[in-house]
Amino acid sequence: MRLLFQLGAVAVVAFGGSAIVGAAQWNVPLTLLGGLATAVLSLYVYVWVVRRTERREPVEVTGTGAGPAFGRGLLIGVGMFGAVIANIAFLGGYRILGWGSPAGAVALLGFTAAAVVVEELLFRGILFRIVEQRIGTWASLALTGLLFGAAHLFNPHATLWTAFAIAVEAGFMLAAAYAATRNLWVPIGVHFGWNFAQGGVFSTSVSGSNAPQGLLEGVTSGPYLLSGGEFGPEASAYSVLAGVVVTAGFLWLARRRGNLVPPRRRSAPALAG
Repeated sequence: MRLLFQLGAVAVVAFGGSAIVGAAQWNVPLTLLGGLATAVLSLYVYVWVVRRTERREPVEVTGTGAGPAFGRGLLIGVGMFGAVIANIAFLGGYRILGWGSPAGAVALLGFTAAAVVVEELLFRGILFRIVEQRIGTWASLALTGLLFGAAHLFNPHATLWTAFAIAVEAGFMLAAAYAATRNLWVPIGVHFGWNFAQGGVFSTSVSGSNAPQGLLEGVTSGPYLLSGGEFGPEASAYSVLAGVVVTAGFLWLARRRGNLVPPRRRSAPALAG
C-alpha cells in the first residue's frame, strides 16, 4: 500500500503536468514554466507522501548538497552523450549543419526538467528504493530497469531493441547511480544532462519523440545500430556500451561504500513444541 500510495500521488502530478505542457504546444514561456512547475510540484508531493507513509524525512531529496550533487550528475550525463555523439559522428552518422534554435532549447529545458524529475521520483525514488528493501539491490536494479525500458515501448518508433537499450543505458545505470550515492540528485542530474544534450544541444530525437530544434542543427544517418535511426541515438550500440560502462562504475562505487543491500531473508517458522 505504501508503494501504491506514493506512486499514485506522484503520478497524479505527472499526468496533470504532462497535460499542461502538451497543451502549450511548445510555446516557449508556457512550456518552460509548465515544465519547471511540474518538476517542483512533483518533488513537493514526493516529500509530503514519504513523510506521511514512512514517518521519516526524505533525505534522498534533501536540499543540503543538492546543487553539487545535481552538478556532478549533470557533468556525467552530458559527458556520456558527448562521447556517444562524438563516436557516431566519427563514423559519419551525425553531422552539424549550423546553428539551431535557442528558443527551442529553452522550451526543451522545461520539458526535460518535468520528464526527468517525474521519472526519477517514480522509478528510482519509489520503485527501486522500496523494492530494494525486499529483494536487494541487484534484483531491484534488474527488475526496475527492465520496467523502465518496457515503459518506453509506447514511444514513437519503439521496438524491443530500443526498450532493451533504454533499460541498460538508463534503467540500470540510473538505479546504480542512486545505489552509489543514496540520493536522487545525482541520477536526476545524469538523466537531465543526457536528455538535454540529445535534444536541447544536438537536436537529435529523444526516445523517438519529436521536439523543437535545439542549439545545433544536426542530422543523423547511417546504419540503425550506429545512429539509432528514427528513435534517436539512445538506440545506438554506442549508447548501450556507454550505459554498461557507467553502470559498472556506479556499482563499483556502491560496493566500495557498502551501499549494496542484500535480499531480505524470511525468518524460519517456529517449530511446535
